[in-house]
Amino acid sequence: MKPQDFSHHVRHPPFLTVWGPFILGLLVSAYFVARTIFGFSWDNLALAILALLVAFVVPQSRRHAFPVQDRVIRLEERLRLKELLPDVPAARIDGIPTDQLIALRFASDGEVEELVQRIFSGELVSRREIKRAVREWRPDHERV
Repeated sequence: MKPQDFSHHVRHPPFLTVWGPFILGLLVSAYFVARTIFGFSWDNLALAILALLVAFVVPQSRRHAFPVQDRVIRLEERLRLKELLPDVPAARIDGIPTDQLIALRFASDGEVEELVQRIFSGELVSRREIKRAVREWRPDHERV
């Protein structure tokens, strides 16, 4: 697997992002072609409704996975920070917002302390800023 860095760390499964919409388009087109050639049919209508339901459910299932994964990352990073930064009070680490913790997961153990201090000082605020500040990228190949 190719090394991860800021420029290519987002994962897009081809089935959901490329093939899913393509297949859905084929199903909807097939419905209208069948309706034009054979006339109205309850079977064709049922297939069209099924295709639309699948089009709704697939993105929803992916959308529901993100908050769960964010909660797991938040827990992992809080535990990691408490282990790597024993001098920082636990309450202060627990006060770091989830978005910032999610970005910190890419930072190597050696640079976490500096990045956390920059977060506390207000220098780094957004996920993007934190990820751009990471010099030694720690890949996350298991992201949904």
